Amino acid sequence: MHIFISTGEVSGDLQGSLLVEALFRQARRLNIDLKITALGGDRMAAAGATLLGNTTRIGSIGLVESLPYIIPTLKVQHQAKQYLKQNPPDKIILIDYVGPNISIGNFVRRNLPNIPIFYYIAPQAWVWSFNDRNTKAIARITDRILAIFPEEARYFADYGIDVNYVGHPLVAKMASSPNKLTARDQLGLNREQTIVTLLPASRRQELKYLLPDIIGAAKILQQQIPNLKFLVPVALPNYRMAIERAVNEAGLNAILIDDPNETSLAIAAADLAIAKSGTVNLEIALLDVPQVVLYKIHPLTAWIAKWIIRFSIPFMSAVNLMLMRRIVPELWQDEASAEGIAKEAFALLMPGDRRDQMFADYAEVRAAMGDGTACDVAAQDILTSTLKSQLPRKEVLSLNA
Repeated sequence: MHIFISTGEVSGDLQGSLLVEALFRQARRLNIDLKITALGGDRMAAAGATLLGNTTRIGSIGLVESLPYIIPTLKVQHQAKQYLKQNPPDKIILIDYVGPNISIGNFVRRNLPNIPIFYYIAPQAWVWSFNDRNTKAIARITDRILAIFPEEARYFADYGIDVNYVGHPLVAKMASSPNKLTARDQLGLNREQTIVTLLPASRRQELKYLLPDIIGAAKILQQQIPNLKFLVPVALPNYRMAIERAVNEAGLNAILIDDPNETSLAIAAADLAIAKSGTVNLEIALLDVPQVVLYKIHPLTAWIAKWIIRFSIPFMSAVNLMLMRRIVPELWQDEASAEGIAKEAFALLMPGDRRDQMFADYAEVRAAMGDGTACDVAAQDILTSTLKSQLPRKEVLSLNA
């Protein structure tokens, strides 16, 4: 069996790698000879996928932010489409990565209409879409959605899409993570020291818009809390120089963590995490670490979103989206200043009702995320499903490439 997977960015590579591992695991159990080719990153390659292109470095969110990545994305898309035409797979899996994946889906529906398409972790149109254009596009190209959020499953089911709620894949990944003291021992850290982990960027735009304020907040906290230490996981090697320079210029007592496999250790060891919005927020919650979540984009993009598009969302953090209520503080745009971040962080570092309530809410989040079998359930569904594309031929012909 030949499966093609398409995803992008650091988080997509992580989720893709977990699914690739499960696909090979279940294929061995079912005695299926499996080949996986993919658009993704180093983690997916390490899990056994053959990469057609590395898409971890060409992702962005926002209008202005996406401009530098248009040509690299189009090149990778062209390469993938040519490959699919010459080497039609048995099944296709799309993971998030909304614009490029809809483009690939449309191409497949036009040129290879009988290949079933699974969308695993569909784009969060159920959260941020100001119209249902993308949702309808997803409905046109997708034969089955494997959902990881309860609200995601309900939303897409309402559009008539075949949906299977599998639970969240991070539950199994984080189950083997150590507790705080063990993590500190493994990293060679003082068991009694106050530690804050900073997670500033998995996209280049976050280095520009979030890193300065995160470093500024850390500097304020260091002035207020004696013997404070910071851990800073580096999402991609080419981000290290910018992060190291900012840390040194601020005079922070910090350790940079270069090994992606030690990011979970750096989180588990912390008393608090200050993090960009993304998949990592759920990792932090599963490790029972209080957190402050940040989101900031280009000012022009933010202005257009607010005043032209009238864009609004209930929450941005995956933790709050899991139960659709405010569990962790979210600081958006101007709120995500050094002073604002430091104020929220200091409050959560202090023992009291806010920390206690967050721990209680985290327990509910964990319960909603399933029993840790999400990847294997999804893999079994993909490998054993006999579904064929049910898209009417007249609709296939109407799709754009």
